[in-house]
Amino acid sequence: MKRQVQLLDEKAINRAITRIAHEILEKNKGARDVVLVGIKTRGVPLANRLAEKIKMIEGGEVSVGILDITLYRDDLTKEQMDPIIHGSNIEADINNKIVILVDDVLYTGRTTRAALDALVDIGRPMIIQLAVLIDRGHRELPIRADYVGKNVPTSKDEIIKVQLEEIDGDNIVIIEGE
Repeated sequence: MKRQVQLLDEKAINRAITRIAHEILEKNKGARDVVLVGIKTRGVPLANRLAEKIKMIEGGEVSVGILDITLYRDDLTKEQMDPIIHGSNIEADINNKIVILVDDVLYTGRTTRAALDALVDIGRPMIIQLAVLIDRGHRELPIRADYVGKNVPTSKDEIIKVQLEEIDGDNIVIIEGE
């Protein structure tokens, strides 16, 4: 039987997003040249939430884009060779901008690598940073997040499940394991 432990509830997720928003503003001296790009699927609502927090703090709008990395993944199995492509939607010009990739969980780094490949096919940012809600370790590539909501040491057998209201109808982060 799998055990489930709640890591973050709705209030803790909101606190993490608020802290990350402040860290983004501090590190980049405001939000003037910042473009948030959410990695599908759960990175998109997180990017939108960050944009709202930054707007509340700073008063200005931050552009948010959507990045679909399906075709850039190196871990598709034979059963997944005909993936459903939803497409990226980044309306803001990312050239010479501070682009912050936003995702829910950082694990091996392969999703981030795919996102970097997809992003440079769209434009040439001045800087690319990474914001994640959960960093669980176990990197296979030399990638680290610039902004982390919570570091959660895990075993490779455990699973982190992020549920967000916009997609799942709830705001919670759970770890599942044996």
